[in-house]
Amino acid sequence: MLSIENSLKAIETVRNALKLFTPGPVIVHRTPEGIHVDVPILYMDFAVDRVHFDPSTMRPSPKGNPVHSQVQVAEDEIRKRMEETLEEVWVVEACEYRKPERCWIVPVAWKSFIIMHVRVSADGEKIVPDYPLTEEIRRHIVRY
Repeated sequence: MLSIENSLKAIETVRNALKLFTPGPVIVHRTPEGIHVDVPILYMDFAVDRVHFDPSTMRPSPKGNPVHSQVQVAEDEIRKRMEETLEEVWVVEACEYRKPERCWIVPVAWKSFIIMHVRVSADGEKIVPDYPLTEEIRRHIVRY
């Protein structure tokens, strides 16, 4: 059942889980427009979302704005920068409910950018992994 109480639980669940979020292996997409970098965020060895990363500024990009760059990608440096970024993220005090997925979507911000959306079960108690992203990591990245 949807309720304000469950939405507040979902927000608290993500807030409590933040300290366990870690950057996964950097995923580099080479496109005609340039290089696009995603950094999966892991929780208990499962991906929860991907953060778009701008290698030219060495910063995350806002959700919905994947950056294409022409610069060389230093995956170790990007991962280190994302570790630092995860120490500065915070949970936005609001969430939305997505009926098709049957879960709460809790935004997580860095500075003034929303950089990821974390899915939480309808009862507000469990983080819901991004299974397709988890599979992408396991399929394309041999070791991380």
